[in-house]
Amino acid sequence: MSEWTLARTPNAMEVRELLSGLLGRDVEVVLSDAFTGDSSVGSTFAVYVDDQQATRVVAVMDLALSAWAGAAVGLMPAGGASDAIAERDLSPMLKENLAEVLNVMSALVNAEGAPHVRLDAVHHVDSWPHPQVLADVATPGRRLDLQVTVPQYGAGRLSVVGVR
Repeated sequence: MSEWTLARTPNAMEVRELLSGLLGRDVEVVLSDAFTGDSSVGSTFAVYVDDQQATRVVAVMDLALSAWAGAAVGLMPAGGASDAIAERDLSPMLKENLAEVLNVMSALVNAEGAPHVRLDAVHHVDSWPHPQVLADVATPGRRLDLQVTVPQYGAGRLSVVGVR
């Protein structure tokens, strides 16, 4: 496989199906405007790398979806996620749960003939990532920008960006 082979970028239906299965509820996704993070309230950034440690894909979730997804996968009450959003801080349990969601999401960017990609780092809402990650998530072109609604929890934004 050539080192110039691009990593795969998922489509909206694939994201919906993966999150619905993982979170145990019929997640709704709608295409939205590009989301590159929100420094005023925080965002979660996931960095996916290939076997040579080169960044291939970056994903970013807003604070709301970070809390909703972390709570839903752990079957936690929505009230705890609402509190986390209001306080602009994810509990250690929400962070751990969200990291698992982001790890499972690596399946969305792996496909036969494409470079193998794995989750390398998660930058939670309380820590802003390296400037290169911010540049990568702002890359136009191969990206999927969604509004995601998790039933019984709430909605938030997710962008998945193919870097190379």
